[in-house]
Amino acid sequence: MGICISTSSYSSEIYDIEHGPENAVYYEEIKDATEGNQVVCSLHSQQGSKGTNQDYGIIYQGYGMEQGTFCGVFDGHGLNGHTVSKLVRNRLPSLLLNQRNDIVRYNSASNDDRNIENWKEVCVGGFRVMDKELKLMENLDCTCSGTTAVTAIKQGEDLVIANLGDSRAVLGTISQNGIWAVQLTTDLKPCVPMEAERIRSCNGRVLALKDESHVQRVWLPSEDSPGLAMSRAFGDFILKNHGVISIPHITYHHLNSSDQFLVLATDGVWDVLSNNEVVSIIWAAKSEEAAAEAVVDAATAAWEHKYPTTRRDDCTVLQSLHLERRTEEKGGGGESNGGERRRERSGRGHRRWSWCGRFVGDRGSDEREDDGEECDERDCGVRECHCLE
Repeated sequence: MGICISTSSYSSEIYDIEHGPENAVYYEEIKDATEGNQVVCSLHSQQGSKGTNQDYGIIYQGYGMEQGTFCGVFDGHGLNGHTVSKLVRNRLPSLLLNQRNDIVRYNSASNDDRNIENWKEVCVGGFRVMDKELKLMENLDCTCSGTTAVTAIKQGEDLVIANLGDSRAVLGTISQNGIWAVQLTTDLKPCVPMEAERIRSCNGRVLALKDESHVQRVWLPSEDSPGLAMSRAFGDFILKNHGVISIPHITYHHLNSSDQFLVLATDGVWDVLSNNEVVSIIWAAKSEEAAAEAVVDAATAAWEHKYPTTRRDDCTVLQSLHLERRTEEKGGGGESNGGERRRERSGRGHRRWSWCGRFVGDRGSDEREDDGEECDERDCGVRECHCLE
């Protein structure tokens, strides 16, 4: 059974590793949200058929500033993957905030804590520290266990995406032809040319199994193990000397009014649903509160249809929606009707959270909906964005 959003009171850290069974949590620091700046969000996680659900997700309101937000989904793998992904979910947001505070405090070149270069440094440094903390944990073996991470940090009208592995961030944006998808991240897998080049330069091997020729994996130089299907991750220390890194790929977007919602999801969703399919499901959902669950349900059905003899992967979806300036800014009957329909929904008793500003995404095309086998790290799969590398 899937687990929806749960709430928590303020603490210096979000959760310790022993706290609670929830795979999806909502955390809020703002106590007095204003009605005019509210949005609806949804977060849903569904266990697959492989065993323990190793996916975790979080929405953190009031992150870094009153109108700031942290969103993230984490997909664990390996024997202890569920523990690693939960630990990272619980620890990473506060770790990044501490990094940000230190940088702002000591960086005399900029007094603006929303500075994008600051946040780039925060993400790179914070992810590195997170990985070191995992390695130093005496009671947790991360030799062949780890987790992906895709996070979105919103500060004012700036959006910073940090991606590690093959989870994905996609934007739903409106045009005269209706809703469409813009992929904001690259799936960082061994099939990406620059990722494979780095791994091979460190004596790692990139090969696919005979009965799984479409999935490139990372192997040790002289052993047929562990066969990791991603090129960047927290943990997996057996491969850290062979090209698998914990440095996130970071992109920046300036928010505009065309964008309707952001979706973060683990690869259990993207393996069976395209970007446009996910965006369309959310747009057509009966309520914003049910949007993430609707995508998970569709992914579960797609697994059973496309791969009936394959064990289904865990599926986790995080969706957030901006509710301001709907039909007033949009021309055309289809867009106006869609906006009006959603504005009526916003009056219901859904869980809401303060999010002023609008998500990014200049007009472009969703040309790549596959797993990124043809992509290159230099082309991050994003139209009209800035890669901070």
